[in-house]
Amino acid sequence: MRPSGEAVLELIGTPGNPVPDGAIVSAVGAADGVFLRIARWAPGPDVAGTICVFTGRGEFIEKYFETIRELVARNFSVVAMDWRGQGGSARELPDSRKGHIDDFSMFERDLEALYRQVLQFLCPRPWFALAHSMGGSILLSQARSGNSPFERLVLTSPMIEIGGPLRRRSARGLVELADIAGFGAAFAPGQGRTSAMTRPFAGNNLTSDPVRYARNAEIVAVAPHLAVGGPTIGWTNAALRLTRRLTDPEFARRTTTPVLIFGASEDKVVSTPATARFANQLKAGGMVLLPGARHEILQERDEIRSQFWAAFDAFIPGARDRAQVLQHASETAQALALARPWWRRMFGPRRAA
Repeated sequence: MRPSGEAVLELIGTPGNPVPDGAIVSAVGAADGVFLRIARWAPGPDVAGTICVFTGRGEFIEKYFETIRELVARNFSVVAMDWRGQGGSARELPDSRKGHIDDFSMFERDLEALYRQVLQFLCPRPWFALAHSMGGSILLSQARSGNSPFERLVLTSPMIEIGGPLRRRSARGLVELADIAGFGAAFAPGQGRTSAMTRPFAGNNLTSDPVRYARNAEIVAVAPHLAVGGPTIGWTNAALRLTRRLTDPEFARRTTTPVLIFGASEDKVVSTPATARFANQLKAGGMVLLPGARHEILQERDEIRSQFWAAFDAFIPGARDRAQVLQHASETAQALALARPWWRRMFGPRRAA
């Protein structure tokens, strides 16, 4: 078990997942004293801007090495951060296997530390964010408050509404009562110390790609200190409080940062219909559905990832002609959406703002 208050200042590579060349690893301290692991990459003199990569719950920087290489190849400077409580950053509880947070507003302290100590001094503009699942919900919360330093957000399977049993009001009520009663640091019901990345591939809810799934399991086998197990009752209740805000239609309508959202048609971790409703309310953004994808879109098969990159490159290219950029992104998203008639039948056309 690793010490809970320490950050791990190294990146762990494996034969199937080597560390991208040129990595610079450091720690930054949040305002409340929590140390966070940060890694940076720079492509060379002709930089198109900076992409910040934010992981989902229980993930770590190493899981995104492939994506980081692809971003650097696109001539972006890249920054990746482990959220407090996971990866190489300091843990919130003495038991380092518990995924815990008291309130999601604490994650915004991590974003503030990244901005004050890394972005504004070391990273070329424009700044963009690429975030997955939990990371997406945190970035949306920051954007809604008007404090986002990013020009645009790209979100994969953002945690707008948690799927599974927690969609039932009775389950959400029991979690809240248990947290109020002082059990916030206990594992949520059905959760334990085992990382989801170590379970058998068959029946997993994360990806349909067995090669990338095995690659991620190998990282945990080599560096078990990076992994966490299931979420605590406190984390779960905090997540439910945030998702209640996100599902309020006014939240999306009043979010002004342009957002490109990717939904997975086979997602069982978060609710894709809830994500679609959120995207339909955005004034500056939209959603592309990826058929056949499970929750972790960037860990998916090549044919799914290629669709992601086509829309990403339209939304966040190196070109600076904004009118052309927005038109290209819109055309790409529409072309992908029109190929999924069931999607349009289920959720209908976007409503006018």
